[in-house]
Amino acid sequence: MLGGIGQIFQIKEVVDGFKTLGYPTYFISIIGLWKVLAIIAILVPKFPLLKEWAYAGVFFVMTGASASHLAVNDSPFHIIVPLVIASLAIFSWYLRPASRKLS
Repeated sequence: MLGGIGQIFQIKEVVDGFKTLGYPTYFISIIGLWKVLAIIAILVPKFPLLKEWAYAGVFFVMTGASASHLAVNDSPFHIIVPLVIASLAIFSWYLRPASRKLS
């Protein structure tokens, strides 16, 4: 969530990181807003279908981030960390309680 907040408020270090990937500045805030909304959706009780979409969104954003870093020949750290976060999202989705699963 902190990364999303940094993107919404256009923190200099976050913006600089996105510029190396070639993204336009306005896109950074859009991605940040969706990240924050996804985390809120995952944490809020009820709404199982919304949670399914939020988990999918986290997975897509993180694998896309990894691909973006790979495309610009970024360091292995910047390629692997988003994949680790995507894996955590998958495990969190898989291990959620039965009350939060779609039936």
